[in-house]
Formats: sequence, structure tokens, C-alpha cells
Amino acid sequence: MEQLNPLTEFFRSIEKDQRISITHIGIFEALLQFRANQGNINPIKAYRHEIMKIAKITGPVTYHRCIKDLNEYGYINYIPKKNRNQKSVIYFLV
Repeated sequence: MEQLNPLTEFFRSIEKDQRISITHIGIFEALLQFRANQGNINPIKAYRHEIMKIAKITGPVTYHRCIKDLNEYGYINYIPKKNRNQKSVIYFLV
């Protein structure tokens, strides 16, 4: 069986998921790009501003809403850090 790449699997998963918006897709793709730049590790550790820059998102409220949605909907496992000087941990589930 051919193993699907994460973006293809994500698109298959969201095909009928009406909760997912273009912003969710942009953030997920930014997470994948960040992951690729880190050597395709799972999980990744990242600051919010690193992902927002890749996704071209300027509003932290929008970012947090969408990343929490992706976590709640089961596409990622997002573990935020309360300390601004520590990176959040993001596991890819899809």
C-alpha cells in the first residue's frame, strides 16, 4: 500500500468536514512546511510567530482559534506552552 503524504491525507480527511476553512488549511500547510524545514520530525516545536509568518496570518486570535480547532477536530495534537519563551509542541495525527 502506498503511503500518502501528510497534505494529501489531510485533504482527504477534510473533504467532507464543513468546519474546516481556508485559514485552517493555510495553518496546517504552514505547519507542514515548518516540519519539512526541520527534517520532517514529529512532533515539531514552534513559536506562534514562526507559523503565522509562513501562513501569512497577522492576527494571533485567528491563529489560536484555528490551531485549537485543528487540535479539537483531531488533525493535530497541540500542546501550548504558557511561557512565551518556550515553543509549543505540535504532533501530526493525520
